[in-house]
Amino acid sequence: MGRTSARARWRMFAAALLVTGVMAGPAAPLAIAGDSIREDQWHLDAMHASEMWKISKGESVTVAVIDGGFKLDHPDLVGQFIPGKDFSGSPGGVGSYAEGHGTQMASLIAGSGKSDGGKGAYGLAPGAKILPLKISNGSDGAVISSDFLGQIGQAVTYAVEQGVKVINISQGTSAVATHPEDVAKLNTILAWARTKGALVVSSVGNSAQSGNLVEYPGALPNVVGVGAVGRDVIATSESQQGPQVVLAAPGVDMIEACTGKTGYCKSHGTSDSAALVSASAALIWSIHKDWSANQVLRVLINTAGKPTDGSVRNNDVGYGVVRPRVALADPGDPGPADVSPVPAAETAPSASPSASASPSATSTPSPSTAAPSPSEVAVGVPPVGPAAEKSSGSGGALPVVAGVVGGLVLVVGVVFVVLRRRKAGGQPAVPPGEDPYVR
Repeated sequence: MGRTSARARWRMFAAALLVTGVMAGPAAPLAIAGDSIREDQWHLDAMHASEMWKISKGESVTVAVIDGGFKLDHPDLVGQFIPGKDFSGSPGGVGSYAEGHGTQMASLIAGSGKSDGGKGAYGLAPGAKILPLKISNGSDGAVISSDFLGQIGQAVTYAVEQGVKVINISQGTSAVATHPEDVAKLNTILAWARTKGALVVSSVGNSAQSGNLVEYPGALPNVVGVGAVGRDVIATSESQQGPQVVLAAPGVDMIEACTGKTGYCKSHGTSDSAALVSASAALIWSIHKDWSANQVLRVLINTAGKPTDGSVRNNDVGYGVVRPRVALADPGDPGPADVSPVPAAETAPSASPSASASPSATSTPSPSTAAPSPSEVAVGVPPVGPAAEKSSGSGGALPVVAGVVGGLVLVVGVVFVVLRRRKAGGQPAVPPGEDPYVR
């Protein structure tokens, strides 16, 4: 996650963050040196945005962004937001914020570049709209709301009820041992959202070098987990690894609108990568309005820059680096609308030792009536992504530290599973010498 919180606050909670597995990638204020911010957005050049925008800019698609507040009047975002909703319980509403993470994610997805006569920051899908949904992710003074996962569930439900197809959650926490019922309930909501046709995208986390702990909501079924790659098209050292990684996208030296003094920041992390995958889905859905979430995801997978280790996917970049330009120019067969392109064999670790598979997705109750127990976790629902060990790179969330000791047993078990399942890192997503974003 790209954060602008003070160093003192970071140091105060560093130990707690390490225990709970939430790692934040700081966002540094950007000194504007070039003629335009757009010139410094290397990922747009790498992804051939100008060529891609001749086909689609994401028009008529709304992306819900679940985060800790938004600068609604940023010049690059004015006109990009539709009325949102605040689930945080904090004062100020959707347009209040203590850090710039939500603004950054909105910018990466749908920034218009309107600032300074068109010299601002552009999103990958500048024609899309943003539905801003605020939750308490620790940016309002507390470490994190104890109802973090519950607020995410409320936001997902609201987005689906508004007809939103793409939902971006660049947030996550590994401290769930003392809140298994929250994980179970969110899992049921995500399964319900899947049956309603929504594609939920989440970052996998930035703690690969500090435990690689499973995080939620990214580790749940029905979520597209996204890892980060650098300019070399290799998974970054911080990007978490595991079967939960479905796709990868750029996640270093990201230039975006933010709430800093200059209005622009440079950040890194899988939060940014998830935002780019959400924007990619919007670009495709804008052209293929009748496609289902399964079909959009299938095309993103089929056109991704593939791993070169001989596997269909690996634990570093999943099925590969997302290439929306290729998906738009030559999407191929989108396949069946009602079949997930991701095998259901790999599922998330249970929210509690007693957790077991629930009925199929077709029988998943509406979240308005669902009140599942930990034993009702819907791990059997056909997933949008393999969710076995996850961490949200937008580490915006961790439950209250009280009770963490009781969760260490689960954490140790998760680490053991992660270490057993992790494959060798450092595999390029495409053969050396090839453009990763053009077939």
